[in-house]
Amino acid sequence: MRYLFFTNTPAHVHLYKYAARELQKLGHDVLVLGRNYGCTTDLLEYYDLPHEIYGSCGTTKYSLFRSLPFHYANIFRAVRRFDPDLIFGMGGYAAHAGAVSRTPVVLLLDSEPTSLDHVVSRPFAKAILTPHTFGKDLAENHYQFRGFKETAYLHPDVYEPSVDIRAELGLEPDEKYAVVRFNAFGSHHDVGHRGFTPERRRELIEMLREHGPVFVLDESEERRDGDLDTRPFDFHPALVHDVLAEASLLVADTQTMVTEAALLGTPAIRSNSFVGENDMGNFVELERQGLISNLKSFDDVMARAEALLTDDGTTQRWADRRDEFLADKVNLTEVIVQVALNYGAVESVESLSRHTVPA
Repeated sequence: MRYLFFTNTPAHVHLYKYAARELQKLGHDVLVLGRNYGCTTDLLEYYDLPHEIYGSCGTTKYSLFRSLPFHYANIFRAVRRFDPDLIFGMGGYAAHAGAVSRTPVVLLLDSEPTSLDHVVSRPFAKAILTPHTFGKDLAENHYQFRGFKETAYLHPDVYEPSVDIRAELGLEPDEKYAVVRFNAFGSHHDVGHRGFTPERRRELIEMLREHGPVFVLDESEERRDGDLDTRPFDFHPALVHDVLAEASLLVADTQTMVTEAALLGTPAIRSNSFVGENDMGNFVELERQGLISNLKSFDDVMARAEALLTDDGTTQRWADRRDEFLADKVNLTEVIVQVALNYGAVESVESLSRHTVPA
Protein backbone atom coordinates (compact mmCIF):
# COMPACT_ATOMS: atom_id res chain seq x y z
CA MET A 1 0.00 0.00 0.00
CA ARG A 2 1.01 3.57 -0.63
CA TYR A 3 0.09 6.21 1.97
CA LEU A 4 0.23 9.98 1.59
CA PHE A 5 0.17 12.33 4.59
CA PHE A 6 -0.35 16.11 4.51
CA THR A 7 1.57 18.18 7.08
CA ASN A 8 0.67 21.84 6.62
CA THR A 9 1.89 22.93 10.06
CA PRO A 10 4.43 21.69 12.63
CA ALA A 11 1.58 20.16 14.67
CA HIS A 12 0.62 17.99 11.69
CA VAL A 13 4.14 16.56 11.54
CA HIS A 14 3.83 15.46 15.15
CA LEU A 15 0.35 14.08 14.50
CA TYR A 16 1.46 11.73 11.73
CA LYS A 17 5.16 11.08 12.42
CA TYR A 18 4.79 7.85 14.39
CA ALA A 19 2.11 6.43 12.09
CA ALA A 20 4.25 7.13 9.02
CA ARG A 21 7.23 5.42 10.64
CA GLU A 22 5.19 2.40 11.67
CA LEU A 23 3.75 1.95 8.19
CA GLN A 24 7.26 2.16 6.74
CA LYS A 25 8.45 -0.52 9.17
CA LEU A 26 5.62 -2.75 7.94
CA GLY A 27 6.91 -2.44 4.38
CA HIS A 28 4.51 0.16 2.98
CA ASP A 29 5.45 3.18 0.87
CA VAL A 30 4.94 6.54 2.58
CA LEU A 31 5.20 10.13 1.35
CA VAL A 32 4.66 13.22 3.45
CA LEU A 33 3.69 16.41 1.63
CA GLY A 34 4.69 19.40 3.74
CA ARG A 35 4.32 23.15 3.65
CA ASN A 36 7.27 25.34 4.57
CA TYR A 37 5.48 27.07 7.44
CA GLY A 38 7.11 27.71 10.79
CA CYS A 39 9.40 24.79 11.61
CA THR A 40 7.53 22.18 9.54
CA THR A 41 10.48 21.47 7.24
CA ASP A 42 12.91 21.29 10.16
CA LEU A 43 10.72 18.68 11.85
CA LEU A 44 10.31 16.57 8.71
CA GLU A 45 14.07 16.49 8.33
CA TYR A 46 14.68 15.83 12.04
CA TYR A 47 12.37 12.81 12.05
CA ASP A 48 13.81 11.63 8.71
CA LEU A 49 10.40 11.28 7.10
CA PRO A 50 10.21 10.82 3.30
CA HIS A 51 8.83 14.16 2.23
CA GLU A 52 8.36 16.78 -0.43
CA ILE A 53 7.65 20.47 0.18
CA TYR A 54 4.78 21.72 -1.98
CA GLY A 55 5.16 25.41 -1.11
CA SER A 56 5.59 27.98 1.61
CA CYS A 57 3.38 30.27 3.65
CA GLY A 58 4.07 33.31 5.81
CA THR A 59 2.29 34.37 8.96
CA THR A 60 0.31 37.26 7.48
CA LYS A 61 -3.43 36.77 7.01
CA TYR A 62 -3.33 36.77 3.21
CA SER A 63 -0.09 34.90 2.57
CA LEU A 64 -1.87 31.55 2.29
CA PHE A 65 -4.57 32.80 -0.08
CA ARG A 66 -2.00 34.32 -2.44
CA SER A 67 -0.12 31.02 -2.55
CA LEU A 68 -3.08 28.68 -3.11
CA PRO A 69 -2.82 28.27 -6.92
CA PHE A 70 0.90 27.48 -6.70
CA HIS A 71 0.33 25.07 -3.81
CA TYR A 72 -2.43 23.17 -5.58
CA ALA A 73 -0.42 22.84 -8.79
CA ASN A 74 2.52 21.31 -6.91
CA ILE A 75 0.27 19.09 -4.80
CA PHE A 76 -1.58 17.63 -7.79
CA ARG A 77 1.71 16.88 -9.58
CA ALA A 78 3.14 15.16 -6.50
CA VAL A 79 -0.01 13.11 -5.96
CA ARG A 80 -0.03 11.92 -9.57
CA ARG A 81 3.64 10.87 -9.29
CA PHE A 82 3.22 9.03 -6.00
CA ASP A 83 -0.17 7.48 -6.87
CA PRO A 84 -1.32 6.79 -3.28
CA ASP A 85 -3.89 4.23 -2.18
CA LEU A 86 -5.01 6.36 0.79
CA ILE A 87 -4.55 10.00 1.81
CA PHE A 88 -4.53 11.41 5.35
CA GLY A 89 -4.84 15.10 6.18
CA MET A 90 -6.61 17.80 8.16
CA GLY A 91 -8.38 19.91 5.56
CA GLY A 92 -8.92 21.09 2.01
CA TYR A 93 -5.53 20.20 0.52
CA ALA A 94 -5.89 16.51 1.36
CA ALA A 95 -9.56 16.38 0.40
CA HIS A 96 -9.06 18.06 -2.97
CA ALA A 97 -5.96 15.99 -3.76
CA GLY A 98 -8.09 12.89 -3.19
CA ALA A 99 -10.90 14.23 -5.37
CA VAL A 100 -8.60 15.01 -8.29
CA SER A 101 -6.72 11.70 -8.06
CA ARG A 102 -9.81 9.64 -7.13
CA THR A 103 -8.06 8.46 -3.97
CA PRO A 104 -9.92 7.79 -0.68
CA VAL A 105 -9.24 10.45 1.94
CA VAL A 106 -9.35 10.19 5.74
CA LEU A 107 -9.65 13.60 7.39
CA LEU A 108 -8.81 14.24 11.02
CA LEU A 109 -10.58 17.40 12.21
CA ASP A 110 -10.51 18.93 15.68
CA SER A 111 -11.71 22.54 15.39
CA GLU A 112 -15.44 23.20 15.32
CA PRO A 113 -15.21 26.95 14.46
CA THR A 114 -13.42 26.36 11.12
CA SER A 115 -16.70 25.91 9.23
CA LEU A 116 -15.27 27.04 5.88
CA ASP A 117 -12.65 24.30 6.02
CA HIS A 118 -15.37 21.76 6.75
CA VAL A 119 -17.49 22.96 3.83
CA VAL A 120 -14.68 22.72 1.27
CA SER A 121 -13.22 19.42 2.51
CA ARG A 122 -16.04 17.29 3.96
CA PRO A 123 -17.76 16.35 0.64
CA PHE A 124 -14.57 14.67 -0.60
CA ALA A 125 -13.76 12.62 2.51
CA LYS A 126 -14.44 8.90 2.76
CA ALA A 127 -14.07 9.10 6.54
CA ILE A 128 -13.78 11.89 9.10
CA LEU A 129 -12.21 11.28 12.51
CA THR A 130 -12.63 13.75 15.37
CA PRO A 131 -11.99 13.86 19.13
CA HIS A 132 -14.77 12.70 21.42
CA THR A 133 -15.28 16.32 22.50
CA PHE A 134 -16.03 17.56 18.98
CA GLY A 135 -19.28 19.51 19.11
CA LYS A 136 -20.59 18.98 15.57
CA ASP A 137 -22.14 16.06 13.72
CA LEU A 138 -20.49 16.39 10.31
CA ALA A 139 -21.78 13.44 8.28
CA GLU A 140 -22.69 9.75 8.29
CA ASN A 141 -19.00 8.92 7.80
CA HIS A 142 -17.98 10.91 10.90
CA TYR A 143 -16.37 8.85 13.68
CA GLN A 144 -15.02 9.86 17.08
CA PHE A 145 -12.10 8.60 19.16
CA ARG A 146 -11.49 9.14 22.87
CA GLY A 147 -8.67 11.63 22.85
CA PHE A 148 -7.30 14.56 20.91
CA LYS A 149 -5.05 14.79 17.87
CA GLU A 150 -2.20 15.40 20.34
CA THR A 151 -2.65 11.92 21.83
CA ALA A 152 -0.99 10.64 18.64
CA TYR A 153 2.35 11.89 19.99
CA LEU A 154 1.90 12.79 23.67
CA HIS A 155 0.05 9.70 24.89
CA PRO A 156 2.15 7.98 27.60
CA ASP A 157 2.56 4.96 25.28
CA VAL A 158 4.57 7.03 22.78
CA TYR A 159 6.03 10.13 24.45
CA GLU A 160 9.41 9.97 26.14
CA PRO A 161 11.74 12.93 26.79
CA SER A 162 14.58 12.84 24.28
CA VAL A 163 17.19 14.78 26.27
CA ASP A 164 17.89 16.16 29.74
CA ILE A 165 16.20 19.39 28.81
CA ARG A 166 17.11 21.24 32.00
CA ALA A 167 20.80 20.64 31.30
CA GLU A 168 20.26 21.78 27.71
CA LEU A 169 18.63 24.98 28.97
CA GLY A 170 21.25 25.63 31.66
CA LEU A 171 18.67 25.36 34.46
CA GLU A 172 18.92 23.94 37.96
CA PRO A 173 16.99 20.68 38.67
CA ASP A 174 14.24 22.46 40.65
CA GLU A 175 14.34 25.88 38.98
CA LYS A 176 10.94 27.18 37.93
CA TYR A 177 10.49 28.58 34.45
CA ALA A 178 7.56 29.67 32.33
CA VAL A 179 6.83 29.30 28.62
CA VAL A 180 4.92 31.98 26.71
CA ARG A 181 3.45 31.28 23.28
CA PHE A 182 2.23 34.12 21.08
CA ASN A 183 0.16 33.51 17.95
CA ALA A 184 0.59 35.39 14.68
CA PHE A 185 -3.14 34.95 13.90
CA GLY A 186 -2.28 34.54 10.22
CA SER A 187 -4.05 31.27 9.38
CA HIS A 188 -7.37 31.23 7.54
CA HIS A 189 -9.16 30.01 10.67
CA ASP A 190 -7.69 32.93 12.67
CA VAL A 191 -9.23 35.68 10.56
CA GLY A 192 -11.20 38.00 12.83
CA HIS A 193 -9.57 36.67 16.01
CA ARG A 194 -6.94 38.18 18.26
CA GLY A 195 -4.77 37.53 21.28
CA PHE A 196 -2.52 39.60 23.55
CA THR A 197 -1.70 43.16 22.50
CA PRO A 198 2.00 44.18 22.49
CA GLU A 199 1.49 46.14 25.70
CA ARG A 200 -0.07 43.18 27.49
CA ARG A 201 2.63 40.84 26.21
CA ARG A 202 5.22 43.07 27.87
CA GLU A 203 3.25 43.30 31.12
CA LEU A 204 2.76 39.53 31.22
CA ILE A 205 6.42 38.76 30.64
CA GLU A 206 7.57 41.28 33.25
CA MET A 207 5.36 39.62 35.87
CA LEU A 208 6.46 36.07 34.95
CA ARG A 209 10.14 37.06 35.13
CA GLU A 210 9.69 37.74 38.84
CA HIS A 211 9.31 33.97 39.33
CA GLY A 212 12.07 32.67 37.08
CA PRO A 213 13.29 32.50 33.48
CA VAL A 214 10.75 33.03 30.70
CA PHE A 215 11.03 31.31 27.32
CA VAL A 216 9.13 33.13 24.58
CA LEU A 217 7.92 31.47 21.41
CA ASP A 218 6.49 34.12 19.08
CA GLU A 219 4.91 32.76 15.90
CA SER A 220 5.10 36.15 14.18
CA GLU A 221 7.95 36.81 11.79
CA GLU A 222 9.50 39.32 14.19
CA ARG A 223 9.71 38.97 17.95
CA ARG A 224 7.78 41.71 19.68
CA ASP A 225 9.00 41.52 23.28
CA GLY A 226 11.48 44.34 22.66
CA ASP A 227 14.38 44.57 25.07
CA LEU A 228 12.85 42.36 27.76
CA ASP A 229 15.21 39.81 29.30
CA THR A 230 13.56 36.69 27.93
CA ARG A 231 14.95 33.48 26.53
CA PRO A 232 14.10 32.71 22.90
CA PHE A 233 13.41 29.17 21.72
CA ASP A 234 16.91 28.86 20.26
CA PHE A 235 17.01 25.04 20.47
CA HIS A 236 15.74 22.58 17.88
CA PRO A 237 11.93 22.78 17.59
CA ALA A 238 11.70 18.99 18.00
CA LEU A 239 12.57 19.54 21.67
CA VAL A 240 9.65 21.85 22.39
CA HIS A 241 7.60 19.17 24.15
CA ASP A 242 10.52 18.35 26.45
CA VAL A 243 10.72 22.05 27.33
CA LEU A 244 6.97 22.21 27.89
CA ALA A 245 6.92 19.07 30.04
CA GLU A 246 9.36 20.56 32.56
CA ALA A 247 7.84 24.05 32.63
CA SER A 248 5.99 25.34 35.67
CA LEU A 249 3.47 27.21 33.50
CA LEU A 250 2.42 27.92 29.93
CA VAL A 251 0.61 31.14 29.02
CA ALA A 252 -0.59 31.34 25.42
CA ASP A 253 -2.98 33.10 23.08
CA THR A 254 -2.77 30.17 20.67
CA GLN A 255 -4.38 26.73 20.66
CA THR A 256 -2.39 23.52 20.07
CA MET A 257 0.35 24.10 22.63
CA VAL A 258 -2.26 24.55 25.36
CA THR A 259 -3.59 21.05 24.72
CA GLU A 260 -0.02 19.74 24.60
CA ALA A 261 0.73 21.27 27.98
CA ALA A 262 -2.38 19.67 29.48
CA LEU A 263 -1.38 16.23 28.20
CA LEU A 264 2.10 16.71 29.66
CA GLY A 265 0.76 17.75 33.07
CA THR A 266 1.88 21.38 32.77
CA PRO A 267 -0.56 24.09 33.98
CA ALA A 268 -1.70 26.22 31.05
CA ILE A 269 -3.55 29.49 30.65
CA ARG A 270 -5.20 30.22 27.29
CA SER A 271 -6.48 33.69 26.42
CA ASN A 272 -7.76 34.77 23.01
CA SER A 273 -11.01 35.75 21.33
CA PHE A 274 -11.95 32.11 20.72
CA VAL A 275 -12.60 31.76 24.46
CA GLY A 276 -16.28 32.06 25.28
CA GLU A 277 -19.68 30.53 24.73
CA ASN A 278 -18.83 28.84 21.42
CA ASP A 279 -15.36 27.64 22.35
CA MET A 280 -13.91 24.39 21.00
CA GLY A 281 -14.94 21.25 22.81
CA ASN A 282 -11.43 20.08 23.65
CA PHE A 283 -10.64 23.27 25.58
CA VAL A 284 -13.95 23.15 27.42
CA GLU A 285 -13.23 19.55 28.44
CA LEU A 286 -9.64 20.26 29.54
CA GLU A 287 -10.83 23.15 31.70
CA ARG A 288 -13.56 20.96 33.18
CA GLN A 289 -10.86 18.47 34.18
CA GLY A 290 -8.83 21.20 35.87
CA LEU A 291 -5.91 21.02 33.43
CA ILE A 292 -6.17 24.44 31.76
CA SER A 293 -7.75 27.86 32.32
CA ASN A 294 -9.60 29.60 29.48
CA LEU A 295 -9.67 33.30 30.34
CA LYS A 296 -10.69 36.38 28.35
CA SER A 297 -9.84 39.01 30.95
CA PHE A 298 -6.16 39.95 31.05
CA ASP A 299 -6.47 40.76 34.76
CA ASP A 300 -7.69 37.20 35.31
CA VAL A 301 -4.74 35.86 33.32
CA MET A 302 -2.27 37.74 35.50
CA ALA A 303 -3.93 36.69 38.74
CA ARG A 304 -4.18 33.04 37.70
CA ALA A 305 -0.56 32.89 36.57
CA GLU A 306 0.63 34.41 39.84
CA ALA A 307 -1.43 31.92 41.86
CA LEU A 308 -0.11 28.90 39.97
CA LEU A 309 3.53 29.96 40.21
CA THR A 310 3.37 30.64 43.95
CA ASP A 311 1.58 27.41 44.93
CA ASP A 312 4.11 24.68 45.79
CA GLY A 313 1.52 21.94 45.28
CA THR A 314 0.72 22.84 41.67
CA THR A 315 3.16 20.43 39.99
CA GLN A 316 1.95 17.30 41.77
CA ARG A 317 -1.74 18.17 41.43
CA TRP A 318 -1.39 18.63 37.68
CA ALA A 319 0.55 15.38 37.30
CA ASP A 320 -2.22 13.51 39.12
CA ARG A 321 -4.96 15.18 37.04
CA ARG A 322 -3.12 14.42 33.83
CA ASP A 323 -2.71 10.73 34.71
CA GLU A 324 -6.39 10.43 35.61
CA PHE A 325 -7.49 12.18 32.43
CA LEU A 326 -5.36 10.03 30.12
CA ALA A 327 -6.31 6.73 31.76
CA ASP A 328 -9.06 6.03 29.20
CA LYS A 329 -7.71 7.98 26.21
CA VAL A 330 -6.41 6.29 23.08
CA ASN A 331 -3.00 6.28 21.53
CA LEU A 332 -4.21 7.91 18.32
CA THR A 333 -1.21 6.64 16.36
CA GLU A 334 -2.54 3.10 16.81
CA VAL A 335 -5.93 4.18 15.45
CA ILE A 336 -4.37 5.87 12.40
CA VAL A 337 -2.27 2.79 11.62
CA GLN A 338 -5.28 0.49 11.97
CA VAL A 339 -7.31 2.71 9.65
CA ALA A 340 -4.46 2.69 7.13
CA LEU A 341 -3.99 -1.08 7.21
CA ASN A 342 -7.66 -2.00 7.04
CA TYR A 343 -9.22 0.68 4.89
CA GLY A 344 -8.73 -1.13 1.59
CA ALA A 345 -10.48 -4.24 2.86
CA VAL A 346 -13.72 -2.68 4.13
CA GLU A 347 -16.18 0.02 3.13
CA SER A 348 -16.45 1.67 6.54
CA VAL A 349 -13.99 2.58 9.29
CA GLU A 350 -16.57 1.51 11.89
CA SER A 351 -15.02 -1.96 12.26
CA LEU A 352 -11.40 -0.89 12.08
CA SER A 353 -10.79 -0.23 15.74
CA ARG A 354 -12.53 -0.54 19.05
CA HIS A 355 -11.32 3.03 19.61
CA THR A 356 -13.43 4.54 16.82
CA VAL A 357 -17.19 4.79 17.26
CA PRO A 358 -19.95 6.37 15.17
CA ALA A 359 -20.33 10.08 15.84
